[in-house]
Amino acid sequence: MAGVRKPGAIRIEPFRHPISMDPGYADKTWKVLEDAIHEIHNQNASGLSFEELYRNAYNMVLHKHGLRLYNGLVATLTAHLKDIASKVEATQGVPFLQELKRRWGDHTHSSQMIRDILMYMDRTYVTQNQRKPVFQLGLELWRDHVVRDKVIAERLRAILLDLVQKERTGETIDRALFRSITRMFVDLGQDVYMEDFESHFLSATAEFYKKEAAEYLQTSDCPEYLAKTERRLAEEAERVRLYLDPSTEAKVTAVLENEMIKSQMKRLAEMENSGLVALLLHDKYDDLARMYSLFRRVPEGLALVRNMMCDHIKETGRQLVTDPERSKDPVEFVQKLLDMREKYETAIVRAFSEDKTFRNALNQAFEHFINLNARSPEYISLFIDDRLRKGLRGMADSDVDGVLDKVMALFRYLSEKDVFEKYYKQHLAKRLLAGRSVSDEAERGLLVKLKTECGYQFTSKLESMFTDIKTSRDMMQEFEARLREKGVELGLDLSVQVLTTGSWPTQPASKCNLPRELEVCCTEFADFYLTAHSGRKLTWQTNMGTADLRAAFGSKRHELVVSTQQMCVLLLFNDRDRLSYKEIADATEIPAQELKRALQSLACVKGRNVLRKEPMSKDVSDTDDFVFNDKFTSKLFKVKISTVAAAKEGEVEKAETRGKVEGDRKHQIEAAIVRIMKARKRLDHHNIITEVTRQLASRFMANPVVIKKAIESLIEREYLERDPDDRKMYRYLA
Repeated sequence: MAGVRKPGAIRIEPFRHPISMDPGYADKTWKVLEDAIHEIHNQNASGLSFEELYRNAYNMVLHKHGLRLYNGLVATLTAHLKDIASKVEATQGVPFLQELKRRWGDHTHSSQMIRDILMYMDRTYVTQNQRKPVFQLGLELWRDHVVRDKVIAERLRAILLDLVQKERTGETIDRALFRSITRMFVDLGQDVYMEDFESHFLSATAEFYKKEAAEYLQTSDCPEYLAKTERRLAEEAERVRLYLDPSTEAKVTAVLENEMIKSQMKRLAEMENSGLVALLLHDKYDDLARMYSLFRRVPEGLALVRNMMCDHIKETGRQLVTDPERSKDPVEFVQKLLDMREKYETAIVRAFSEDKTFRNALNQAFEHFINLNARSPEYISLFIDDRLRKGLRGMADSDVDGVLDKVMALFRYLSEKDVFEKYYKQHLAKRLLAGRSVSDEAERGLLVKLKTECGYQFTSKLESMFTDIKTSRDMMQEFEARLREKGVELGLDLSVQVLTTGSWPTQPASKCNLPRELEVCCTEFADFYLTAHSGRKLTWQTNMGTADLRAAFGSKRHELVVSTQQMCVLLLFNDRDRLSYKEIADATEIPAQELKRALQSLACVKGRNVLRKEPMSKDVSDTDDFVFNDKFTSKLFKVKISTVAAAKEGEVEKAETRGKVEGDRKHQIEAAIVRIMKARKRLDHHNIITEVTRQLASRFMANPVVIKKAIESLIEREYLERDPDDRKMYRYLA
């Protein structure tokens, strides 16, 4: 059935004849667009119809004339920019930059307008054919035909670098103009900025500061040089902020650091009268802080400062500890060490940002030189003794703790801590027995510090000494109560300290005939003590005791504080005014060396000479006579007469102490070897020495020769045996 067309229906049919395109369409349309582009470049765009121009460009691309349009644009822009380049070349100096800035502004503005007209081409043709977008094309053509024009490029670089040079020498420049040029470089691409400006800028900067560094070294001392360098670093950072790209800051800073610091730091640090050593000596903390801040910027900068400081401290310390004059007074000797450490510790805090590596260098230096003097352990103990006897009196607890902390810092540097322990025990014993310590809390506080530093074994006997003193105090109260119960009157005040053998640094009891009155008291106490503690033995240490005597010198009376041995000597003069040395020796039976020291302190010390020696001399001989000095006077009612003895040990005492230390070390080394071999069962010689040295390092540095002898001794006593297959190996025998 045939369809019937409804009235009024629309019917679409193809053209009966194809439409033909005007052959000159592309050229005519391009001509319109080209003229418009010229007008835009000439700043006459106000009369243009951008809608019509956009449609023309759209139609060209739509009708497959995209290539014609793109190539035409490249040719037009190229011709225009070559013309611009010739006009820019015609200017010089600052006007050159101003012209370039103006032309660049016009070009970017024109490129934006042209991009808007050719937007459809950007979206389709450019994308499909992988061409440069219109605006980017404009930038690259500007780069190639203007910025990298040979004449312009060289002139631009020279003018910019000259402006920087002028500003560095104090002249004023147009920073805004400079900034617009560097922005142009960056807009053209970071690589353009780096290649066409930054690389040349950095080279010129290196040359400038290399020359300036040489001039500064000739005209400035170290602090002045550092201050100028610091100021230059700030100026370069500000320069970048004001008119360079931020990426340049790190690079220009590195150049300046290399030329002004790294290349010159050794000469600066070693400058005579103003280098690192001079700054340290004169406490120039601000200058030292500036040196630290600047030198830390470059590789090995801080290492140089640190090593020089360490070497300086070592040398200064070596001169101190090896100078016989400075070693005469132990207390002053240690005080100088403390002052020296305080000085450099302050420098580390105030100038070197409490840098741990610098503090390690300080510790290394002190550990090096403090052990150059074999008597350092003794001197430190004597210093502590002086402070705990009188030096800390009246100080607040916090200040006392501060002083002890500083002394402990020196103690940590000692490689022979066991030697210190021997002397400290002797000095502590004297303080405790004489009741001379200014503060029990300070004594116990120091003991806690030593225990924390060296462990319980180091302080166990020292703690036992404190326990003995407390126990003795309680025991004397019981003794006095017992005397009251029995109705016994001793006729004098007796105080006995009962010391545990092995805990105290006691010497073999020396012979001393006590006065009859005192002998009765001692017998009474011994009966009381041995009744309460059967099986124990009491040995009287008369060489460690003290006594208070009331004496009359004519019409004047004084109370004398003397040792037990001095008391025995003085009581002889109750019966006779003159006695010979031999008579005193026979009556007291005190050993000759101790008796002579006692007599010397009673007769030869000005202001304490309660006896007169005939003939008068400093030393006591076997032929001397002694007379009671009834003309003795003193402003003080209570006169303390100390036994004449050097603050430091004599050679004999020193050798004796050293012998005791070596004996103790031998036992400790043997004990360490047995512990190690018991755990390891089988070990070679080298590893035994290494392990023993490590275990004993907190007390002393074990000598490998002594360790070897200890091994041989243990083999003889069958604690160890050599491996029959390897003579360097040892085996533990259970």
